Amino acid sequence: MRTDCTAGQLEFQGFGRREVVGAFDGGRQTSDGGVLLLREVAERTGLIRRFAACFTDHRKPELIEHTVEELVGQRVLAQAIGYEDLNDHDTLRDDALLALAAGKRDLTGERRRREQDQGHALAGRATLNRLELTPAEATAASRYKKIVYDGEAIAELFVEHFLEAHEGPPERVVLDLDATDDPLHGHQEGRFFHGYYGHYCYLPLYIFCGEFLLCARLRPSDRDASAGALEEVGRIVGQIRARWPEVEIWIRADSGFAREEILAWCEANDVGYMIGLARNARLEAAIETELDEAQQACERTGEPARVFKDLRYRTRKSWSRERRVVAKAEALPGKTNPRFVVSSLSPERVEARGLYEQIYCARGDMENRIKEQQLGMFADRTSTATMRANQLRLWIASLAYVMVHELRRVGLRGTALARAQVSTIRLRLLKIGATVQVSVRRVRIAFSSVFPLQDLFTQVLHQLQRHYPLRA
Repeated sequence: MRTDCTAGQLEFQGFGRREVVGAFDGGRQTSDGGVLLLREVAERTGLIRRFAACFTDHRKPELIEHTVEELVGQRVLAQAIGYEDLNDHDTLRDDALLALAAGKRDLTGERRRREQDQGHALAGRATLNRLELTPAEATAASRYKKIVYDGEAIAELFVEHFLEAHEGPPERVVLDLDATDDPLHGHQEGRFFHGYYGHYCYLPLYIFCGEFLLCARLRPSDRDASAGALEEVGRIVGQIRARWPEVEIWIRADSGFAREEILAWCEANDVGYMIGLARNARLEAAIETELDEAQQACERTGEPARVFKDLRYRTRKSWSRERRVVAKAEALPGKTNPRFVVSSLSPERVEARGLYEQIYCARGDMENRIKEQQLGMFADRTSTATMRANQLRLWIASLAYVMVHELRRVGLRGTALARAQVSTIRLRLLKIGATVQVSVRRVRIAFSSVFPLQDLFTQVLHQLQRHYPLRA
């Protein structure tokens, strides 16, 4: 005989003669026990504390229940463990482990002032939304939105973290630049249709050094891919050289960045460059012999063939001088595939094939980093009305990436997940069921005893603790 179900009870397929039922009534549990590893990263690097220092809080101190550091900590950590939607926080606000990671003292919300807030340790979506939507000109006289971020300080924080992650200057710093599309589905400020991508989008600029994210700048898509790139490169190079005056710096980018102002600035500031160059009739005519040679080799072997050539080239109008161009004359079965790269490196320093295959093509790994940002950290969740708020969302996603990358770089070094994508790290290491017990003397977390990666989790924690001394 079928039993009556209580409200909220879930019925599953039966197991023999037994009913299988469930409900979301397990109490103070979390599905994200691995957030404690991110807390170790946050506490030992000071990343969230320093991010919070980039905001000015005009609220009355006596009325504050959630500090700026707690708000941005909650937002960044939730993003890192997979919750990009502000609506999620109306439930997450009761997660005692997320509250612990975000720095809350009252982990259960028992001491909240208003009765309706008691039991909710963290901020809900409305409070976090006000954090995002505060305009730049807000003051203490503003009614609701009073927490103003300093964009320049936030942008500098990513480079400062990169510098601090190295004990000394590396042999060389290679900055990879690229633009990508951030599709839009509403009528946000700065919304334009982009013909190449075929939809309405933003066109954020990213700059990475290896796996380190140094710049994530939101831009409308009604402009050249290189717009604003020189300003960002100049800022980053200035920060690096202030710390490491003698370090060699190169930049790499595709043909969208082969602009006179960028090339000339690099030449004037002793910055090397390898930048793709869009092919044209003049360039292709200059390698006709090499293309024929590659085609003949391809026909003989049935395999792709490449022939490289060094050129001296100057555009008819846009460039101020003649520059070195490396040409790849490639033949594939049934077609040719010529490619060109303009570079400041001399042929004596690096020959054409090596420059193209070993140096320039290595920038392709940056596409994996952008995918981690866009897909793994939800950096394309730019659905608020204003560019300013969407830029903050992009930076929140960027800081979440930086923290998970730091977990990978330090905690997962030498393990099977040392090269894992951020989404894989989240799934395998951060999504752990746990019960949280809060008492006066301690917080005890009972992790799932059937979690398969218990030894790896322990190893990651110990490696993080050994690598970073605790900051005061």
